[in-house]
Amino acid sequence: MKITQTPSPNFDERTLPISLLILHYTGMETGQAALTRMCDAEAKVSAHYMIEEDGQIFQLVEEDKRAWHAGVSEWQGETNINSNSIGIEIVNGGHDWPQEDGTLPPFADVQINAVIALSKDIMSRHGELTVLGHSDIAPMRKIDPGEHFPWAGLAAAGLGFWPDAAAEDRRILFEPGTRDRGVAILQSGLAHIGYGARVSGIMDEGSVKIIEALQRRYRPSQIDGIVDIHTMEIVKALISHMTPPAV
Repeated sequence: MKITQTPSPNFDERTLPISLLILHYTGMETGQAALTRMCDAEAKVSAHYMIEEDGQIFQLVEEDKRAWHAGVSEWQGETNINSNSIGIEIVNGGHDWPQEDGTLPPFADVQINAVIALSKDIMSRHGELTVLGHSDIAPMRKIDPGEHFPWAGLAAAGLGFWPDAAAEDRRILFEPGTRDRGVAILQSGLAHIGYGARVSGIMDEGSVKIIEALQRRYRPSQIDGIVDIHTMEIVKALISHMTPPAV
């Protein structure tokens, strides 16, 4: 695997062991623009790696250092995500640079193959890591790598989990503003998965944004923040995947 070294000054020391792999899209017009920004000391942003549309891999920060890619974020109760993660920026204009017809620009196969190869290479050094999108750890602020990112394909390649949920039953259970004991149970389940959910029994803005993030990743055909039966089945499948079977 060829990796071009493009050192960024934007890093500091880790204080936590590496347990997460965070995927982003650059959200800029070109890969060169993103690379220039992440290597600019005044920008104060970086990632460990960037993958171009043609599959070229650039390393900006050494893996044992803390790159500045996650921002204000949370997973499994930890808020210093920069310190326990490796960040990969994937060149894609995303929602900021859509195609002329308004659709989101696709991720090229060669680019996704590079993402898979690099991710597995990283895990060969650090063990199995939880693979997340920026939207998973910062649902109030971020929506990348977007609903057009091929999460199911990554799972098929052995990176992450793709829930085998039931048919897409769109009957509504909880809408924004709903107050219900079932909402509290749902929030507890979301927190168990890792999302920064707070148990209030109310479908507040934070809960809606988390549901949108979950749908963006696991049910991209409809992202509305409404908890329907299909969304609930996805939550249940994710919890079951994390829960060890009874002995």
